[in-house]
Amino acid sequence: MASGGFGSTTGTSSASPALIEQKLRAEQRVRNGAGWFLAIAGLSLLNSVLAMSGTRFSFIFGPGTTQIVDAIGRQSGRTGSTLGLIVNVFIAGVFLLFWKFARTGEKWGFLAGMALYAADGLILLPFKDFLSLAFHAYALFRIDHGMRGIPALERRQQALAPAGAPIEPRKQTEAIFSEPNPPFEHL
Repeated sequence: MASGGFGSTTGTSSASPALIEQKLRAEQRVRNGAGWFLAIAGLSLLNSVLAMSGTRFSFIFGPGTTQIVDAIGRQSGRTGSTLGLIVNVFIAGVFLLFWKFARTGEKWGFLAGMALYAADGLILLPFKDFLSLAFHAYALFRIDHGMRGIPALERRQQALAPAGAPIEPRKQTEAIFSEPNPPFEHL
């Protein structure tokens, strides 16, 4: 049974159920922390759509940067709002990339995303948006909690790996080109 990006638990018949449960909990901790990037991306897009529709309502969860882009777009009319939405889609896409890499246990995805979100929180200081700033701090705390689960996950993966197995799984492209009879050999 493979678990998205973290390896598999097959071939571990001698592994204790407690060790497997610890690995699954560590995976869940990492994914929960990474999930905050997905929430930030989604809510920033939702805020942009709300701003574009003319409502004055927004969620405190989205990035401050997108709030500024929305305000500028609102002042610039319909074209400005559309351009603002395009910029905000790009910003949300960056957070989606951080989510993608962080959920597979890539520490750099957590660190880069946290740095960007912390800088985004500092943008809120001059506007005295303390509620959004408090949410940024809480989200960063939860993301950090997920990142701190990576070492425990790596230890569990090593303990569950069969003797002599590589610690890092091979990438699919490496597997294709290292086969004794590559699929393109007949060409």
